[in-house]
Amino acid sequence: MTNYPDIPFKRNAVEPMTCLREGFDRIKDKYWFFVGLTFVAILIGSAVPLGILLGPMMCGLYMTFFMKRLGQPIEFGTLFKGFDHFGQSVIATLIHVVPIVIIVVPAYLLFYVGFIVTIAASGDSQEPNPTAMFGFLGFMILFWLAIVLVIIVVSILFTFSYPLIVDRRLQGIDAVKLSARAALANFWRLLGLSLITGLMGFVGVLMCYVGAFLVMPISYSALAVAYEQVFGISNTPVQPNIPPPPPSFN
Repeated sequence: MTNYPDIPFKRNAVEPMTCLREGFDRIKDKYWFFVGLTFVAILIGSAVPLGILLGPMMCGLYMTFFMKRLGQPIEFGTLFKGFDHFGQSVIATLIHVVPIVIIVVPAYLLFYVGFIVTIAASGDSQEPNPTAMFGFLGFMILFWLAIVLVIIVVSILFTFSYPLIVDRRLQGIDAVKLSARAALANFWRLLGLSLITGLMGFVGVLMCYVGAFLVMPISYSALAVAYEQVFGISNTPVQPNIPPPPPSFN
């Protein structure tokens, strides 16, 4: 049972290369402006644990992409309009982040405990047992690969959460539910888009991390295009700041 209206979405609608191409085309005339927006959004969003500020920052960022798509004027302060959706974005973020924390923290503990046990299994010998050590490392590599895959899948399910909060004014839980349904209906295509943008980010990190910030606005713009391919854009993300009309005297 959901509280949101029956919002239709398209299946197998995401075209990864089209998303990247259109994502860049939409921001290229204000590319450095969006580089600055994305940098500030990530910087502020990372300032508080559990992504408490990440939700409103992402909502504000998607808001700018949608407004650019609709031909509306945007300014740097538009980014902070995401705080209009603070409560619902925080709910969506916590639903996303908390399960990942629950998975990752025990994984770290398991790694350290396993490492200590492996060293202890060497007994009184000066050197650790190579067989035990390589066996432990092999197990941990497979274990972490499985965790990374789980995190990727979970993150894909949340792809449309923030755009739905901004564009369709959904509650946080409802946005997560609908995002998961739509993402599953476009899973492999979203996975392809995620792998491409992830590779772009990795190459950017190799460029002394500076390149990562240069590709991030393109990646987020591509996700905004993917959202439009699946849901379309239904509403004006924010109402323009029009001053009230002057009083009339009869």
